[in-house]
Amino acid sequence: MLTIKAQKRLGGFIRHSWLMLSVFAILFPFLWIALSGFKREIDIAMSRISFAPVWSNYEELLFSKSSTYLTNFLNSVIVSFSATVLCVGIATLAAHSLRRHKWPIFAVSAILIFSMIFNMTPAMTLVGAWHSLFVKVGINNTLFALILVNVVLLLPMALWLMMTFMRDVPEELEEAAAIDGCTPAEIFRKIVLPLVVPGMMATSVIVFVFSWNEFQAALTLTTKATQTVPVAIAKFAQEYEVKHGAMAAAATLSTIPAVMLMLVATRYIVSGLTNGAIK
Repeated sequence: MLTIKAQKRLGGFIRHSWLMLSVFAILFPFLWIALSGFKREIDIAMSRISFAPVWSNYEELLFSKSSTYLTNFLNSVIVSFSATVLCVGIATLAAHSLRRHKWPIFAVSAILIFSMIFNMTPAMTLVGAWHSLFVKVGINNTLFALILVNVVLLLPMALWLMMTFMRDVPEELEEAAAIDGCTPAEIFRKIVLPLVVPGMMATSVIVFVFSWNEFQAALTLTTKATQTVPVAIAKFAQEYEVKHGAMAAAATLSTIPAVMLMLVATRYIVSGLTNGAIK
């Protein structure tokens, strides 16, 4: 029979082993792709675990005259960052209005239900109408048009997320501020906004990742000069050749902005939770 101390040690070992196995299962596909970026095509085709690393895939990706990956990467940064700022800003204002400004219940429900239905609508069904509209307006094949598309596609999700975070803000704080003479704008800026910063950061990470990975609209509504990273990666799969190594290298580099944003957001989220616990 095991002692209580030995049982606790065995239980802890099993839990940690299970966690490590889960982490490995999640990270293994990423590590495999990252390693493939340093393989020759023959090594990738034969699924070799042991191989001599090469830099040719990254050299072709970053320094080849025929490669437009750096331009595509910059386009994705501009589009995703702009769409994230607009989405989170609009969703925060809309969520505060729907939660606090005495809208009729049926109106709030209708807005949320419509946004949920729109969020489930495939983007490809809307691309044709968007293209015709942008041609008439004169902004087709521009980053501005792609930013607008990303905002429209991701705003419903951002609204639902911010509604959840806005619900956790105590109404008593806003009422006390109103009694002290604060205007609605001051209440929102000085009371509500600091409390929902962790939620805004979490929403920003999710919106940024979805915007960064958006492919269908970017494929149809962009040209060579305005293509984004997902379209650039897809271009390595050609009719008679698939450049798996360059594709893996491009996919690995494309994760850098999302990882950096997640690290920054995690710091703010933990800081916000800690401040709330201290208060």
